[in-house]
Amino acid sequence: MQIDTETPLPLARFDNLRQHVGLIHAISTRHGGVSQGAFASLNLGRVVGDNAENVEANHQRLAEAVGVSREAMTTTWQVHSNRIVRATRANAGGMIDKADGVVTDVPGLPITQRYADCTPVLVYDPRRHAAGVAHAGWRGTVAGVAPALVQAMVEQFDSDPADLVAAIGPAIGPCCYEVGQEVVEAAGAAFAAVRSEVLLTKESSLNGNGTTNAGRPAVHFDLWRANQWQFEQAGVRNIEVAGVCTRCQRDTFFSHRGDHGVTGRFGAVMMLRN
Repeated sequence: MQIDTETPLPLARFDNLRQHVGLIHAISTRHGGVSQGAFASLNLGRVVGDNAENVEANHQRLAEAVGVSREAMTTTWQVHSNRIVRATRANAGGMIDKADGVVTDVPGLPITQRYADCTPVLVYDPRRHAAGVAHAGWRGTVAGVAPALVQAMVEQFDSDPADLVAAIGPAIGPCCYEVGQEVVEAAGAAFAAVRSEVLLTKESSLNGNGTTNAGRPAVHFDLWRANQWQFEQAGVRNIEVAGVCTRCQRDTFFSHRGDHGVTGRFGAVMMLRN
């Protein structure tokens, strides 16, 4: 993944996706918008406390920078699930349902999701000319939103998982994502086969003796590897992992944990060319 910083609105793009001329895609940063304070400046989240007019202006700036229609931008109410919906010409524009992923095979219809430590998950099928984008926090990751995205592509467009080009975007990394017992138990059950790869014992950020305040070893959840493994299990071969921690790089991306819960949202946008 590379970030173009030579433009007024910096955008990140994945090397494996940008090779396909039939696809427009981008990950926004926190820069180039009009929001102020904790939401400075390209906040795309409508329910985080920012001014609604600023959020709309930010969406318009992003649409212009990416080269898509603001009115056609289609997304969902994100609910930390594994539910994927299909965007069509009939339902295009705005929020179309409660779900954490969108797929489409309609050229000219931009699909989007929003993030602040959760994982952007993108797929493109160059054979069927279809695309999908999802939002994977810890709940969505444990629930399998990445393989659900693959399955939606298979069911809706007859995609072969081996044909898919996948990308895992900036999210809180294993360096910073210390989790509690609820997450440890849920992730341990969901990723039993690779538990040691996705649940890592590290120095706690809560005190200096390597344990949490409850006296347990500090455990970090690797969202990057978890989603990559799920893609692999679903038959996807071409996977690019950005490896960018949003908490470490909160000067570039919004981070819910790094910004102490008061922050904006950056976005992922995908659109099929005609």
